[in-house]
This record gives sequence, structure tokens and C-alpha cells, in this order.
Amino acid sequence: MKEGIIRVVIDGQEHWVPSGASVLDAILDSGVDHPHVCYHPALGPIETCDTCIAQVDGQLVRACATQVASGMQIQTKSVAARYARKEAMDRILQNHDLYCTVCDNNNKNCTLHNTVMKMGIEHQAYPFTPKPYEVDMSNPFYRYDPNQCILCGRCVEACQNLQVSEVLSIDWSREQPRVIWDQDVPINESSCVSCGHCVTVCPCNALMEKSMLGEAGYLTGIEAGTLSQMIDITKQVEPGYSSIFAISEIEAELREARIRKTKTVCTYCGVGCSFDVWTKGRDILKVEPRMEAPANQISTCVKGKFGWDFVNSEERIVEPLVRRGDAFYSVTWDEALDVIETRIKAIQARDGYDAVGWIASSKSTNEENYLMQKLARSVMFTNNIDNCSRYCQSPATEALRRTMGLGGDTGSIRDLELADLVIIVGANPAEAHPVLSTRLRRAQKKRGQKLIVADVRRNIMAERADLFLQPRQGTDLVWLSAVTKYIIDCGKHDQLFLRDRVNGFAEFVRSLDAFTLAHASEVCGVREAELIRIAEMIMAAERVSICWAMGVTQHVGGSDTSTAICNLLLVTGNVARPGTGAYPLRGHNNVQGAGDMGCAPTFFPGYEPVANEAIRRKYEQAWKTPLPITPGLNNHQMVDAIHEGKLKALYLVGEDMAVVDSNANYVQQAFTKLEFFVVQDVFFSKTAQFADVILPACPSLEKEGTFTNTERRIQRLYRVLEPLGQAKPDWEIIQLVANRFGANWQYTSPQEIFEEACGLTELFKGATYGRLEGYRSLQWPVAADGTDTPLLYVDGFAFADKKARLYPVAWTPPITVADEYDLELNNGRLLEHFHEGNMTSRVPGIHAKVPETYVEISPALAADRKIANGALVRLISPHGRVKVRVVVTDRVSGNKIYLPLLSRRDEEAVNLLTSSDHDTATFTPAYKEMRVRMEVIEAKGESPIKTGNFRLGKPNPQPGVNVEQKWGRADYAPLVTDRRS
Repeated sequence: MKEGIIRVVIDGQEHWVPSGASVLDAILDSGVDHPHVCYHPALGPIETCDTCIAQVDGQLVRACATQVASGMQIQTKSVAARYARKEAMDRILQNHDLYCTVCDNNNKNCTLHNTVMKMGIEHQAYPFTPKPYEVDMSNPFYRYDPNQCILCGRCVEACQNLQVSEVLSIDWSREQPRVIWDQDVPINESSCVSCGHCVTVCPCNALMEKSMLGEAGYLTGIEAGTLSQMIDITKQVEPGYSSIFAISEIEAELREARIRKTKTVCTYCGVGCSFDVWTKGRDILKVEPRMEAPANQISTCVKGKFGWDFVNSEERIVEPLVRRGDAFYSVTWDEALDVIETRIKAIQARDGYDAVGWIASSKSTNEENYLMQKLARSVMFTNNIDNCSRYCQSPATEALRRTMGLGGDTGSIRDLELADLVIIVGANPAEAHPVLSTRLRRAQKKRGQKLIVADVRRNIMAERADLFLQPRQGTDLVWLSAVTKYIIDCGKHDQLFLRDRVNGFAEFVRSLDAFTLAHASEVCGVREAELIRIAEMIMAAERVSICWAMGVTQHVGGSDTSTAICNLLLVTGNVARPGTGAYPLRGHNNVQGAGDMGCAPTFFPGYEPVANEAIRRKYEQAWKTPLPITPGLNNHQMVDAIHEGKLKALYLVGEDMAVVDSNANYVQQAFTKLEFFVVQDVFFSKTAQFADVILPACPSLEKEGTFTNTERRIQRLYRVLEPLGQAKPDWEIIQLVANRFGANWQYTSPQEIFEEACGLTELFKGATYGRLEGYRSLQWPVAADGTDTPLLYVDGFAFADKKARLYPVAWTPPITVADEYDLELNNGRLLEHFHEGNMTSRVPGIHAKVPETYVEISPALAADRKIANGALVRLISPHGRVKVRVVVTDRVSGNKIYLPLLSRRDEEAVNLLTSSDHDTATFTPAYKEMRVRMEVIEAKGESPIKTGNFRLGKPNPQPGVNVEQKWGRADYAPLVTDRRS
């Protein structure tokens, strides 16, 4: 007998099951299709439905909530158990108006329908009783129908303890209980973030996507009055449910023929959520996350669940466009390629290959990014290739390479869940990486995980933190180093780990001499007691993980602050163990993959140095072309080179540089100086306005390939929709361009490209499409035999001696501007929108919730300037100006202000204010270091925070479904013989 395996007897048959499993787990693992409605593997036992009752050692128990014990006798077929389950289902059906044939949810995945049918129920003992509540249609994405709600509590459990937005609860005190939002308000007036968890886990049709209503079935979409009459007639005519189910099963089979379910990977942030997309023609009916999804399981955010309408937007670019004067004209693909070939060849002949720059996209697939850098190097003979990781992640990647050897998260999202203490520095995961943040919130609420948040703004995670500190802008390196020094001074550093696995300790300790607690307190504006508490929490924790993002990296000292984080983790031995590690949270869906595939001037795919002659020869042999040896320009340097007259042409894929690059006025002025500019994109972005040729690309739903998420996880996406109009996937466009310049590429699928790329590297050597089929994934490094590496450095760090390196760093103070600029500007993402909103603002439901950007100011600043919510102000920096409305909030304090990245209008873009200053090591712009002054245009006005914005709601935290309140009702008769109910 294996350790941890125990013997149970199920219906007379002996079975061996893991200790700690539930009786329901044991029954299901034995092959018995045992009923259960409220239980869901992502949620655990809820105990509201009673349909899983079994007889265990003579007692009727809920199988989902009863743990197995050695020798346990489990009976699923006893008369008592079967009667209890039938009674339980009858009580459920009393709450549910069953009309499966004409229900939009009858798509083979309705838990209630499937369970009733498998139980062989012909009639319900208690007739359905309508409830005195209206259907809630207020949310733009989903509706709640109380008449269909069976009060299983899945939605509540998902909201309270998986998403942990803590909005939903069941009011058991009512004569007829119902699910409520916040303190019982319409959905769209609550703190609901429209993540979709509740809709996903609903076992019937009580919560449904509005996009499904009237669309899914052949008999759905009937006018409400007629539909009600049909349901009544059907119930009167049919002798039993088996006949109804027979018809509904036929209808469900018919639906299968016209509804496609295609797996994809989310196109928004770097968490890497994957799910099935249901489509009928080009209509997106719904997004259905599945338990097999490795990064998210059933979780989504508002963008991933509901943010796809942009794919069918009338504003899509669907044919090639060429500028003639001040206007763009539609042309054929051949005509557009003729212009590109003629213009670029002329510039190369006159000014050389390095007079052209190439910028890849963190939105494109790995395959497309690989081709983009291959196009630049092997066809266009230049290392002028980069991608937007330069704007956000390069400093973190640099720090990880300096200290540990590889430029990626050291573990997985699962490790963040397992940590005893998570420290978040300069990151807002609840809005920028929503599903990842749910795992932290759940670990905190359910397991007591400790949380420290350091940020200049009180973000959502800060509100939940055990300790929240607000260091002065750009000073994180100082307090991190002071905490590290204090831990060493206390003798609580991991001496064994440092001795055996880390180099440079003595020199590093000397480098910390200046970082006393007193010095850190003075520089950072943080009390010494808070710094000591941070150190004590780290010293007390067995497993520590640190997350950081653009609040760290987008400073002049971004690489060094990121290095200070890595140093702290090494000093305390919090690397290479489950639940520990370094997690720079990637912002775009494939910003990790764009770097992995060599879209940087200094690296080939797999981070193999361009300057290494042996590696360069390897690629020359593989690609059968000579390769450039001249160092290339990064995207920041390319802009400077345009102004200097050295870079004459630019080819840009899927990035809105004119808005997202720092010092946007300077960037836009550069674009006006370009002799030739090609933009490859889905929409007519601000950047596209400067182009000479615009090529129509496809969004992720119209292509195949792979993305790599923040945890180094490579996942496949499949084509959901055919390309719209004449649009093409980026890889096909890049191949067309390459072949115009003599490449003669013959790729017929992304698979060929991916496996060529991986075959050339050591980092991805064993990655193949076969090993990524469906929901399978691989976390690099991937060995030749396909073995991947969820947790890095278990067998040594990525240096020749297998030891990490402590890397001394010094503090670089933030940039300064004239005293007249008296307000400290901060910026970042909003939950509802992605970055500037090119995609999300074209989703009507999202646009309705947050139709415009705004600036957050503190109550103190509002009082000082005599302005209120809705005031219209102009913010002015040394580099530009914007005009936005005001939101007064305590999320910011004093003279600190926060301007989100959302910017559909030219006058709103925060990067009109930022400078060209950058991190000294990686050229990442110092987006987070700017001061501005404010001019009041209107002292008051309509608030930009509209009804439907979750920030106006008041959450209602609960431990869960509170099933004890159901059991305590006078009208509840227990069906089990355990003591609790």
C-alpha cells in the first residue's frame, strides 16, 4: 500500500483513494456518475443542494463535504440515499421553471438538466412556485433570473472566495430567499466587476450571458409571452420529463452542429488565461473557461469574459491602405507590397540597411515575433529590432539575468498561492493582472496568507494588505536595501543557502553600508517601525514571493530596483522552493514571448547573444543568409535616430507608439520626419495616422499560434473566426514582405515556424505543437524530451558554476523638474480597459462602464484648488499638456495624482506629459517620474465615474454561502444524519 492511500468500500467494491479526498471524489474516481449540483471542483463543497447524499457507515451524509476514512463503507444505491437525493432534487426543481428545449443554456453543459436526466426523474413532487422578483437585466453583459435560480450558492462562493470581490450573497432571511448584489441593489449599481465567475459556475440558466439569450437554440428567441404559453402547454401535454429531455437532447445535438467551441488564449494581460469561445457564424455567444486551463481554470476578468466585441467592429481595417497626400486609399495587397518594396529598397540602397527600423508586437504570437526578427536580421540585414517589453519589462529581465541567470518569473502562479507572505511592489494586479490577483486574495482569505503592498497609490490590493506603505516616488530601492541590511544585521539571512548557492555575499554586504533604517526613512518617507515590521514579516515567513511591475521598472533606476528585489530574495533563501520567488508581472499577453523569440537588438531567440560569433554562425547556417554584426537600436534609440536623421524608415507591427511611448509629442514629431512608415494593425490607431502604408492584420481570434504568459507558460491558441475582409495574420503578412525582398520563405503554418524557432534554441528545445495540444502547456526551459520547468533553479542557477550572484546596486534619484510643477504624476491601468483602449473602448458594455479617462486627486488637493468631482482641468508638464475631468478619491493623497492610461482622445494621453528620461541599463522610459501643474478650466461638472462603475459599489464580505442559515430556517427539513443539520 502506498503512503497516503487508503482503502474504502463503495457499493461492495474495494477501492484505494488518496487520504484527504472526499467521499464524492472517491465515488467519482470509482467510475460511478454520482449526482452533485452545488459542488464544483474549483469551489469545493458548498453543501446547499443535498443531491450528492450517500450512505456512509450507515449514516446519510453529504458526499462532497465528508472526508474518506480507512475502511469506510460507502453506499450510493441504498434506498435511503436514493430517496434523500430524489427529495433534494424535488426541492431544487420547486425553485426552477424547467423548460430545457427552449432554454438557451441547453448546450450539454447545464448541470441541472444533466443531473435530473441521469437521475431518471419523471415528475417533480413540488410544483414550481414563481418568485416575487423581477429579472435583473441591468448589467450590460449578463442577466439574473430569480425564477430560474435554485439557490445552490455556486455564484456566491465563486464571488466571495474565488474572485473575492465579495459582492454576491444569499439573503436566507426572506420568505423566498434570493441571491443579492452588495446590500441588495441592481447588479449595475453594485460593486460587481463583471468578471463572469458567477455566470461560468451557474449550474442552470439563472445567470446567463446576454449574448446567449435568444441565440443559442433553434427554439429560443421566441417572444416572452408566446414562450411562456409554449412552456405551459408542453408541461401539460408531456407525460413525464423523459419525453421533454428526449426532445431537448435532440435539440442540443442540433445546436452542436452550428455552435463552434474553440480554445484560445486571452489577448489582454500577461496572466495567460485560456478558454473556449462559443461562436455562431461571426457572433461570439460566450467565453467558457474550463478547469483544464492551466493559468486560470474557470477564472476570467471582465475583458477576457466579455471584451471581444472589438473583433467585429466596423472600425476594423480590412484592406491595405496607402497614403496619397493627406488621405488613405484602398489598394490591393500586391499594390501595397509594391510600395513597401520600392520605398524600402531605395532607402537601403542610399542610406544602408541600418537606416530602417523594425518593431515587433507583444500582441502577436511567438511565431509572428520569431518571423519579425528573422525578417529584420536575415532579410533586411539589421539588428534594429525591438518590441514593447522595452517599455515595461526589460529592467526586471535585466535584474533576473544579473542575479539568477534567466529573464523570467522563477515559479508559477501556483507558487504565489502557496507563499506565506507575498510582497507587491509598484504593481496593481487587481486591475492589471486580475485573475492572478484573485489567487492572492483567495490565499489571504482562505489560508491566512500575509500581504505587504508598497505603492504610492492605495490600490485595491493595498486595501487588503496586512501592511501598506507609501514610499516616495522612485525610492523603492532604498527601503528594499535597508530591509535587506536589517535582516542581515539581525543574523536572519539564510546562511546555508548563501554559502552553497550564491556568490558575492561579502561584497554585497559592504555595498549596503549606507542603507540604514534612518537613511531609508528619511529618503522614502516611511517610518523606521514600518521597515522593521516588513523585515520581521519576511523573517517569520517560511515562503516569501515578491511581485513587481511598472511602478518599479519605469524609473531611471528600474533595473537596479528590480535587482534589489532579487538580492533580497537571495539573501533570505526565497528562491527555488515552492511558494517562493521573483514575479515581475508581465503586462501584455505575449510580452514575454516577444522577448523570448529574439525581438531585441542584442538577442536571438532564447536570449542567445547576437554578439556571440558562434551563435551568430549557428543562425546563419540555419537561415542560410549572412547576418549583421553591427549593434542594433532599441525602440527608444530608434526615435532619437529619426530625429537625428539616421533612421529613415520604420516598419511597426501592432503597437500604438504614438500614444504608449514616453514623451508622446517627441515621438509623434519623429514620425512626421520619417521618409517611409509602415504600420501593420487591426485599427486605425493614432500611430497609423502617421503611416504611409497600413496593412490590415488579424486579432488573436482570427489566427493560430502560441503565446507565452508571465509564468513562462507557452500555450496554443486556435483560430476562432476567419479573417475579416482582406485582413491576414501577421505571420502571413511578414512572409509576403520577406519574399518581396528575396527570402523565398515557404511556411504553410505557424507550427512550422514555432518548431523551427524552438529547434534552434536551448531554452525551448523540446517544445512542439504536439506537446501543446489543447489545454496542455509548457513552461520554459523545455528539455529536448519535452520536460518543462515550472520552478526554476531547483538544480542550480543559470550560470556556469550553478550559483546565483548578489549584485550590488546604488540608488539613482528620480528626475527633477522646475518647482512650478508641484503635483506628482502617477499612471497605470484600469481594470475594465486595456492600456489606451484601442480594443476595449470598442466593446460597448465596457465603454458604458468607463467611457472616458479621468485624473484622480486627493480630497486635500481638491479643497486646496476649490474643485469637485467632475471638474475639468488641464495638466501641464515640461513636455506637453492634457485635458481631463477630475475624480476626488482617497486612493491618492496630498499632491499625488493618478492618470490612467486609457486615452481614446488625443488630449487625454498621459504620455503627452512624460519625458524621454529612461533607465540607464535598458532604456526603459521613466514613465513614473514626472511632475505637473494644474490649471482649472471648470470647477465642477459631471463625474466621469458613471453608474455601472464598480468603484461606486459597497461590497458585502461574507465567509461564503452561509449554508447554516439555510439549515436554520423553519421550512428546512434535514436530509442527512450528521450533527450539523
